[in-house]
Amino acid sequence: QVHVRESGGGMVQAGSSLRLSCAASGRTARAYIMGWFRQAPGKERETLATINWSGTHTFVQFSLSDRFTISKDNAENTVYLQMKRLKPEDTAVYYCAAAEGTGFTTDATRFNYWGQGTQVTVSS
Repeated sequence: QVHVRESGGGMVQAGSSLRLSCAASGRTARAYIMGWFRQAPGKERETLATINWSGTHTFVQFSLSDRFTISKDNAENTVYLQMKRLKPEDTAVYYCAAAEGTGFTTDATRFNYWGQGTQVTVSS
């Protein structure tokens, strides 16, 4: 199986940028779809962005597409979530996850390897 670990969260002011990283380890020789998700207190988990193994196909939640970008570095087995112009409503725990396969999905239930999450707090 593959293990994923997020990093790069923190406390920032509104309007700032952050880049989250997700490092994969373990059976990284297999193909995985990678995704970023978040969950704010009292709210359901939401899918932010996903990317296929080759990095040629990406999805970003439409409402975030002008501020969030997903990318990956296969040589480093790392996926990134670049976030710009952060808002207080972006405050949440951000999770990285992996789903086995060479295809593509935005369905969070397909992702079976999850990280512990990294907290992002945006102050006004």
